[in-house]
This record gives sequence, C-alpha cells and structure tokens, in this order.
Amino acid sequence: MTGGEFMSIEVDFTCNGNNVKMKVEDNWTLLYLLRDILGLTGTKEGCGSGECGACTVIVDGDAVNACLYPAPEIDGREVLTIEGLAKGDGTLHPLQNAFVEKGGIQCGFCTPGMIMSSKALLDENPRADEEEIKHSLAGNLCRCTGYVQIIEAVKSVSLEGKEEIKVVAWQKGGESQEVR
Repeated sequence: MTGGEFMSIEVDFTCNGNNVKMKVEDNWTLLYLLRDILGLTGTKEGCGSGECGACTVIVDGDAVNACLYPAPEIDGREVLTIEGLAKGDGTLHPLQNAFVEKGGIQCGFCTPGMIMSSKALLDENPRADEEEIKHSLAGNLCRCTGYVQIIEAVKSVSLEGKEEIKVVAWQKGGESQEVR
C-alpha cells in the first residue's frame, strides 16, 4: 500500500435494529458512515474531536463519540442512533417527549447527542439521580438552554424517587405471584 491509499473492510453490524453488511474504508469514522453513507443525519458533527458530544450514539449499550469511533470497529456490534429511538409508527421515545415537554430542545443541534447520552445512562441505571445525570451529560455541550431544562427532562424520565408499584396476581390454589 502506497501513501494515500485506504483499505476497504467488510463490516456486518446492526443499526437501529436493521442488519447492515457493507464495505467501509479504514479511515472512515462512524460519524461519516452514519451521516454521509447511510444518510442518518440526526447524529451531528460539532467539534470533530470528541469534545462536544453532538455526535453521541450508542454502541453495544455505551454512549460513544461517533466522530472518534473508527468505522471498521463497528463490525459485529449494535448501533443505535437518534433515528432508532422512535417507534415505527412515529411515536417518540419517552426521552424525546420529555425534551420537548420540558423545553430541553431549543435550537436542537445538541439534542440528539444529549438524548443518546441520557438513554445510555437510564438503560444502565433507570433510577439515576440528578448528580448521575449531570455526570453522564458532562461530555455534551449546549449553548442555548443552560442545561436546566435538559436535566429536568432526563429527571422526569428517571425512576429516581418514584415508588415501585408491585402488582400481585392470584393464581389458582391461592398462591400469589409478583408481576412487574
């Protein structure tokens, strides 16, 4: 291989529930693959150096900066972008609804990254408190909201402080079984 040549690599991964098998160049980032090749433009490019969080997506359950993630490393993994959160009928994910209802969207540029970071947190810890939310969003920058509405949106979806309701179903023979 001489200077300026890149190698194509076959990758097989899941993106938003869809199996994808394709060739990628070894110099591509996940951000380039998502936006420019697959047309998933909800993931934004802000700084291009992993400092702003606008490009945050979820890979195998972890929030990652797509601008730094090498596309060839996506082989065998599961990727979730902002486009994959809403249901097929267009119903928004509870985090998306909360951002709208609490005014956490403002200009909208940082919103996909904020929501994806928040989803990764709440998937790992559904009862995240305010400090955990702030820590998880520390790598996401917003110039519009001052973060109050964003944190309120995530808190409204978190189960922290909410009582767990147990439903008991009675079975034949008088035995009870807890149902969640």
